[in-house]
Amino acid sequence: MKISNQEIFQLHAEFCKVLSNPKRLMIIALLSKEDMSVGDIAKATNTALATISQHLRVLRERHIVNTKKAGQTVYYSLVDAALMEATVMIRRVLLKSMHQRGIIAREIDPEGVSHED
Repeated sequence: MKISNQEIFQLHAEFCKVLSNPKRLMIIALLSKEDMSVGDIAKATNTALATISQHLRVLRERHIVNTKKAGQTVYYSLVDAALMEATVMIRRVLLKSMHQRGIIAREIDPEGVSHED
């Protein structure tokens, strides 16, 4: 099956829309380090279990995360680690733009730790 450039741009826009949620970006950052359960992610983000489950459902539907069951627990992982690299690159572009406009911002590494400029 061949798809057009217009369809590729549409898919790209839809993919970016999924990533436009801060909680989903946090989840991606966490999963870039290790596989985690819903409970682990909820605790790490200080977010309700139901909310994390909803975000994970969206990420699963878009084939951004995989699941693996171990006993009663379901663990989530990133389908492609390059996604974290892409989000870090976007953040660097954003911070550079802010810096050029005189806005002081703290950089956050993939582990979610802030670094002063």
